[in-house]
Amino acid sequence: MKPVSTSQAPAAVGPYSQAIIANGLVFVSGQLPIDPATGEFVSNDPVDQCRQSLRNIEAIAKSVGADLSHVVRTTVLLKDLSSFAAVNAAYAEFFPGVPPARTTFEASALPKGALVEIDAIIVLDKTSNG
Repeated sequence: MKPVSTSQAPAAVGPYSQAIIANGLVFVSGQLPIDPATGEFVSNDPVDQCRQSLRNIEAIAKSVGADLSHVVRTTVLLKDLSSFAAVNAAYAEFFPGVPPARTTFEASALPKGALVEIDAIIVLDKTSNG
């Protein structure tokens, strides 16, 4: 296992790594909608928070030589599932080709009071197709 860390995404807010590389996969920890330049949430809007969480995943992907087209799986946690349609539309902006597999949950509370948190699994060898 190899830890991944980039200043282009927010630092971990606890005892975990931004991501771990293992067996050709990058396991990205849940990304809160924190702007790494300010250390603050981008806004209190779930759509903006979704976009920032995905920008953070994209920065981690770039740090290992990948991009969002290498994402094979995500988990989206929403504070309020009633924002699903709007968040889903924003999410789709980041995956114009084949979208990754995904699970979405409503969570009663997210770290730091976030409205959105997203984790991801990235494959480093995009040519593998099972």
